[in-house]
Amino acid sequence: MSGTDYNYDEQGQFFPYFILTMTSLVTIPVTYSLLKPSKELESTATRIDSDFTPEHADLIEGQRKKQKRRERRLKRFIVTVGGWATIAWMIYLMVITTRTVPKIWNPYDVLGISTSASEKEIKSRYRRLSLTEHPDKRREDPANNVTQEVINDHWVEVVKAFKSLTDEEIRNNYLQYGHPDGKQSFSIGIALPKWIVTEGHGKYVLLMYALALGVVLPYTVGKWWYGIQRVTKEKILVASAGKLFREYDNDQGESGVVGALSSGEEFNEVLKGHKADNGLSKLEQKVLAEDAASPISQALTKKDRQKLADLDDSRRRKVLTLLWAYLGRIELDDESLNDEKFEVAPVALQLNEAYTAITLAYGNTKAILAAYHTSQNIIQALRPGASPLEQLPYFTPAVASAAEASRSKNHLTIQEFMSIPADQRKSRVVKQGLLSEAQFKKALTTASKLPALRLERAFFKVVGERYITPSSLVQFVLKCRFIPPGATNVPQIDPADLEDVDPEEGDLAAITGRKDDRSGQKPIQPPLAHAPYFARDHAPRWHVFLADSKQGKIAVPPFTFQTFDKPILDENNNPTYNVQTLKMQFGCPPQPGSYTFVMHMICDSYLGMDTKMEVTLVVDDASKAEEVDEEDEISEPDEDTIAGQMRTLKSGGVPASKPKKRRAQEDDSSDGSDTEGDVDSESETDTDTDTDEE
Repeated sequence: MSGTDYNYDEQGQFFPYFILTMTSLVTIPVTYSLLKPSKELESTATRIDSDFTPEHADLIEGQRKKQKRRERRLKRFIVTVGGWATIAWMIYLMVITTRTVPKIWNPYDVLGISTSASEKEIKSRYRRLSLTEHPDKRREDPANNVTQEVINDHWVEVVKAFKSLTDEEIRNNYLQYGHPDGKQSFSIGIALPKWIVTEGHGKYVLLMYALALGVVLPYTVGKWWYGIQRVTKEKILVASAGKLFREYDNDQGESGVVGALSSGEEFNEVLKGHKADNGLSKLEQKVLAEDAASPISQALTKKDRQKLADLDDSRRRKVLTLLWAYLGRIELDDESLNDEKFEVAPVALQLNEAYTAITLAYGNTKAILAAYHTSQNIIQALRPGASPLEQLPYFTPAVASAAEASRSKNHLTIQEFMSIPADQRKSRVVKQGLLSEAQFKKALTTASKLPALRLERAFFKVVGERYITPSSLVQFVLKCRFIPPGATNVPQIDPADLEDVDPEEGDLAAITGRKDDRSGQKPIQPPLAHAPYFARDHAPRWHVFLADSKQGKIAVPPFTFQTFDKPILDENNNPTYNVQTLKMQFGCPPQPGSYTFVMHMICDSYLGMDTKMEVTLVVDDASKAEEVDEEDEISEPDEDTIAGQMRTLKSGGVPASKPKKRRAQEDDSSDGSDTEGDVDSESETDTDTDTDEE
């Protein structure tokens, strides 16, 4: 008998191993993705301590909890729990199920003799068994389930065993194939209980396979593919990106950007069904009233009002009105409307990141600045053109106006307000109808903890070179310090900290401007943005780019900085005033000359903390660098040295008069290239400083 047979796991002893293996392949990766710590900076940063409680703090906190519930990944949690429960059950079955190990046929065991028995002993044992085990001699015993069939089968086994040890042909079969009957069929075990595929259950198995392969698998793959194709890199819907692209305008300011953001498809999830129309008329009356006392009336231009009036989509009208209510911190006298007001803001910020990417593709400086400033407005819940002082607790437009006193054209920044003498600050805002003494102290405490990044020095350089030559790889280096507004006793800067030492040869990460990933270390970052009205945690970012003021275009795209190389706060949460180094790397222009740019350093989380500065890149002709290389080559020893005198004696010449050290003078004049920040350098960027604080 030969061939292949299939049998089933009738006792269910192998089935748990199969299920355990398949379940583990899914459960373990899902569990890892569920439990692995988040790499987002919002989960690792500290917070600015403040006991200020904004109006409707319960609604804002409710929105935070709602977002956290979404981030808990409920589906993954259910799969993880179900998977581990299945694994535990399978392990339990493996423990309690008795494994039946198939016994290997052995003629010596059948005859009941040892493997060392001689042929005479085998025959003697066979004759004794024939007297007791032969079917004609042995009687049935129903009590012990000994039937005639059992007796016959047992005697057949005895005869096979005897012949396999005495008959030459049968013995060869046993030695070669392990069985006296020769080669046996090959058995393949199926790790499924037999009842699944027998007893009329076959049709259900086929149905299960049809559902798994024809429905579940295509649905899962399709959903995954559609999920990654329907969103962009900024994690917004492709449909929303298309609408933002159509809404883009080079000349629209912050208010125009807000209008463009209202076109996002993500708001359909916020205003489902009847929510799009509920309270719309009441909302528009509250927000769009042309009242001189309304903070929004000054922010909305006639063009913005006309655009809002022309909208036919009620959902978009409500979204746009809710955004303006949020930016104006307007009380809507309706809990559901106030809740929706705080819910649309985080969605708008996410859409604004995509809109910023669109503005970068066009490269228009005005549009990019409008997008970045809109981010500040959304995070701080302030309308375009609002005073930066309104970021402080209890500072309303009236309080901010009183704090600015005679400042009419430009608003005071928090840094400028904190630099005013303490008595004057207090006298301006601590009055009846403005701030109390306690409120004023809380506002100052918060202001003194804000991460204001001050630029100390900026310069261009090429790693390992003295001069910047055409088409070289240029680094724009910024030396900054975090100095909270109103800080006193700020230590002086060590001049060595303002220099940028070239990295060691072979340090590719430093040469290319890429920082070490600081694997295993907590990133060094400032505290989360102090934004009590924004229903999300947000880690501040600083965007640095160079623009061409004549053409109004970006020359070097923005570099974004969220983490830094030195501690910002010490163990007691006091500022360290460490000099932070920020680097941008880009290709140098192909022609020699002086190139003047406007450097913008913008914080996306706070108003009034931007820096604007003119910087000049001096590109020297390549021949100048070649001359320096020639001078740096090994020259003849000077005659006033021992080596020089020895050379003179050997040559028999007369020592010449000592030449003027022209090269030393040249070295003195070129020791810090135009990109190293010399005082007289044309490309010195510490001069011509124009910050937004002024």
